[in-house]
Amino acid sequence: MKKSIKLSALLLLFSTGLFAATPKTTVKSMPPGKKDYIVFNTLPSQRGIDLIIQKAEMGKTIVIIYDDNGNVLRKDVLNNLNKIRKGYVLNQLDNGDYSIEIISKNQVFKRSIHVYNEGPIKSFIVRQV
Repeated sequence: MKKSIKLSALLLLFSTGLFAATPKTTVKSMPPGKKDYIVFNTLPSQRGIDLIIQKAEMGKTIVIIYDDNGNVLRKDVLNNLNKIRKGYVLNQLDNGDYSIEIISKNQVFKRSIHVYNEGPIKSFIVRQV
C-alpha cells in the first residue's frame, strides 16, 4: 500500500514537471519548402521587439518601420546570412499605430504595432495585419 502511494506521488510529480516546463523559443532547421520563418520576441528589457529571421535562401532582407501615415521611420538592409537576429527599441516612439514590414526574396511579412502608455511605462502590442 505504501509503495503504491509513493509510486502514485512520484508519477504525479514527474507528469506535473513535464507540463510545467516552458519550451524555448528557437527557430529550428528549415523544413522542406521555400519559405522564410520570422519570429517576434520581446527584448529582455521589455523595451521593444527581438526579430529572428531564418531564410530559406541567401539574399538580402529589408526591414521597414512605418508610422500610421505611411512615413518611413527606419529602414534596415540586413546581410546575406541564413539566420538573422536584430532588436528594435520601440518605447521611444510616440503613442499610436505603426507597422513593420519584412521583405525577403519576394516574400512580404507585415505586422501592426500599437504603442501606448501603461501607467508610467511605455508598452506595445504587435498584431497581425
